Amino acid sequence: MTERPEDEQRDEEQEGTGQEPAAESEPSVEEPAPEPAPEEPAPEPVAEEPAPEPMAEEPAPEPVAQEPTAEEPSEPTAQEQPEPPAGPEPEIAADAEPAPVGEEEEVVIEAQQSPLEDEELIEDEEVEVIPREKPEIPGADLIPDIVPEGEQFLDAEAQAAAEAEAEAMAAAREREEAEEEARPIADAAIDLAAGARYTATGKRKTAVARVIIKPGSGTYVINGKTLEAFFPRETLQRIIRQPLETVGYESRMDVVARMHGGGVAAQAGALRHGISRALLEADPNLRGELKRRGFLTRDPRVKERKKAGLKKARKRPQFSKR
Repeated sequence: MTERPEDEQRDEEQEGTGQEPAAESEPSVEEPAPEPAPEEPAPEPVAEEPAPEPMAEEPAPEPVAQEPTAEEPSEPTAQEQPEPPAGPEPEIAADAEPAPVGEEEEVVIEAQQSPLEDEELIEDEEVEVIPREKPEIPGADLIPDIVPEGEQFLDAEAQAAAEAEAEAMAAAREREEAEEEARPIADAAIDLAAGARYTATGKRKTAVARVIIKPGSGTYVINGKTLEAFFPRETLQRIIRQPLETVGYESRMDVVARMHGGGVAAQAGALRHGISRALLEADPNLRGELKRRGFLTRDPRVKERKKAGLKKARKRPQFSKR
């Protein structure tokens, strides 16, 4: 056995009081000898020699408290724990049923966790907030709110086909409107007596036409000339014939007109306006149909007047800096 500084200090105190030092072989009650580690074999006991008495002239060194390192007994692990002493087993009642393993633990867990906590845990597990990744191009991941119908995700060929279809539908609609305008009004009732005369005045720009319609064979006399001689263009002739063709009396009524002012196109517009008003005098029930087709509307478009200091209505003379 190794000598300890506590034993040396105790021997010195006994010498000072005149008492004999206690045998080193006797273990102290306060400090039991440390048990050897289980892995290392226990050392064999060796006969101890009595420690030499220290000389009186030399002072004994003060003992230094050193923490025991390997000699202190370590806490026993799960494998090193001592087995409980074998004793009489507790008696179990015959009526008592053995509790299943883990039942007590489940009961304790259920008592600790409330249903609200369970719901919060489930919500935390289900709801996963995924951060939005910033795209390389700003706004590339966004979808426009307003997208025209029929043009979404179309390539060039599909878009061209859609445009062609829309143009065909518009042309068909215009053709139908033209046919409706050309179709005569079935409910027109005009008195075609021998002495019937219906007069009206039509205007367009600065042209004025005084028109008289009467029963006849469908001839036009304008300032003493025929329609073809006064208006050589077929477009203007077609415009003038529109009102009588609409009501279906183009071959049963004659037109006599006196015109002045304006140009050729303005006079044609004024003549059509005068014939439409004369038909309205003959049968007021034709107003809705003639108004819908625009024959009774006086065209307000006229040339803007010339201003003082200008060459025309808005044309200015050339600016000269010097």
